[in-house]
Amino acid sequence: MNLNIPSIISKINSSFLEEKEIELFVKRDDLIHNIISGNKWRKLKYNFQEASNRGFSTILSFGGAYSNHLHALSYAAKMMGFRSIGVVRGNKARTLNSTLSYCLENNMKLFFLDRLSYQKNKYNNQLLIDIQKIHGDFYTIPEGGNNDFGVLGCQEIVKEISFDFDYFCCAVGTGCTSSGIIRSLNNQSHFLGFAPFPKVAEQKKSILKYCSSVLHHNWSILPDKHFGGYGKINGNLIKFIRQFNRDNSIKLDVIYMGKLFYNLYELIQNDFFEKKSRIIVLHSGGLQGLNGFNLNL
Repeated sequence: MNLNIPSIISKINSSFLEEKEIELFVKRDDLIHNIISGNKWRKLKYNFQEASNRGFSTILSFGGAYSNHLHALSYAAKMMGFRSIGVVRGNKARTLNSTLSYCLENNMKLFFLDRLSYQKNKYNNQLLIDIQKIHGDFYTIPEGGNNDFGVLGCQEIVKEISFDFDYFCCAVGTGCTSSGIIRSLNNQSHFLGFAPFPKVAEQKKSILKYCSSVLHHNWSILPDKHFGGYGKINGNLIKFIRQFNRDNSIKLDVIYMGKLFYNLYELIQNDFFEKKSRIIVLHSGGLQGLNGFNLNL
């Protein structure tokens, strides 16, 4: 696979940012690969190495019906000679969406759990034993690649940046990417994580698992206050994303990156940042998820 690593960094130029005296840069991990884009490859990279070193030929992981993680995993596994299994949150629909259809095209075996069972039992040993009886042994990657190997891959993001900055921003899902970035920052830079949902206790707990509060105290996770929950969108968000794309020729998804920039621009508008602040935003991809919304962005 041809991967564009290190990813490029683009500067956002606008009269709004000039007026606020803010420098804003985007680390374009969305351009790493057309399928394994954003932070997906970084979280899979060392997990694939570990699976290979331990002699596994099948990889199992977890995600929702529009999971960028499962989408990328199915493709990467096929390209690298692994079989793959996806444990999917939710009941199987009569017609699979574009994400899960793509996973099937890459020969991923799909195992569906209703939402309640998924939340309670997705890492349950009995569940994994039952799947193992059907599909044989497998290497397990947690949802979103959120383990030591995923964090290790995400630590490389900051190492690719050659200039100083004050803030590093990224979208927060499981907290894996956030943990890797926080571990790589010096305490002169602050990490801001933008969650696409209103509650962030689980994400904070996950980050603290990998980032001791004694060593890493330079981070904050901001819950979303505008859109009503994960996967919820409205006209204001769609309008913002369209304008952002027109102004900067950078596409944003509606689940993660669109909400991040919407909330970031609101912070800038309200003078949350000191003048002359230099901000980097990780574009973590996720554009394939747009296929499920039938939006012309």
